[in-house]
Amino acid sequence: MPYLGYRTYYRIAGESRGDKAPLLLLHGGPGSTHNYFEVLDRLADEGRAVISYDQLGCGNSFVEGRPELWTARTWLDELAALREHLGLARVHLLGQSWGGMMIIAYLCDDAPQGVASAIISSGHPSSSLWASEQHRLIRRMPEADRAAIARAEETGDFSDPAYLAANDRFMELNCCPKSYGGDAPECLRREKKHGDEAYLYGWGPNEYVPSGSLRDFEYVGRLSEIDTPTLIVSGTDDLCTPLVAKTMADGIPGARWELFQGCRHMCFVEDNERYCTMLSAWLAAHD
Repeated sequence: MPYLGYRTYYRIAGESRGDKAPLLLLHGGPGSTHNYFEVLDRLADEGRAVISYDQLGCGNSFVEGRPELWTARTWLDELAALREHLGLARVHLLGQSWGGMMIIAYLCDDAPQGVASAIISSGHPSSSLWASEQHRLIRRMPEADRAAIARAEETGDFSDPAYLAANDRFMELNCCPKSYGGDAPECLRREKKHGDEAYLYGWGPNEYVPSGSLRDFEYVGRLSEIDTPTLIVSGTDDLCTPLVAKTMADGIPGARWELFQGCRHMCFVEDNERYCTMLSAWLAAHD
């Protein structure tokens, strides 16, 4: 899809039949890719189009050297453009991590028509709450790791090997493995082009220092404006802590919260069977 003089890559699995609204997937980051969402292709077997895309700045939509682009507005306008491009008058939206943030901003700021339901998977409504919870998780780590992370935050030097190793351990504990073994689905092992610039200028150097354009992302006080049926999903060992998830579940009228025991930041990968069963039922109930 042409967008801002570049091209946005999208992928469609299956096609919708009858009254089944397509499912449009918004990946995390900013700067990750659609790849991991391919584990949800099985939903297409039920007669529902499953649409994913690489947001501008990453993957097959890679762009760099344009730090001014990496704002929520760039990606929200891209979402609206993709809906128009594909004729998605009625659609379910599922956003993971940053994708969940996108859904919140999209529903609150743009008041879009035709969103049948929203699934916020390990997202958040507040950068300050997110940072606070990440620092609480850091306090559970060994003293040497805590010290390395604290030094990096104090000095602004995020290149020190001790910090990098500590951050890798933090992400392994709360997000996902640094790499997947040969028994993992191919889409998780596939080499991908990360949008490092999009992540740095959009979010920051890591999950607990929001210093980019999204540092002032604060929607807790506006969650009550969302009148779209909403499902909140998170894991017990997630960057999206139970406090973050409960804040969204309490703030969005009528929202339902599903907590996945033992899962980190990618519940749809770590408990794919339960996730797909839950998601299939949710979508059918809100078509």
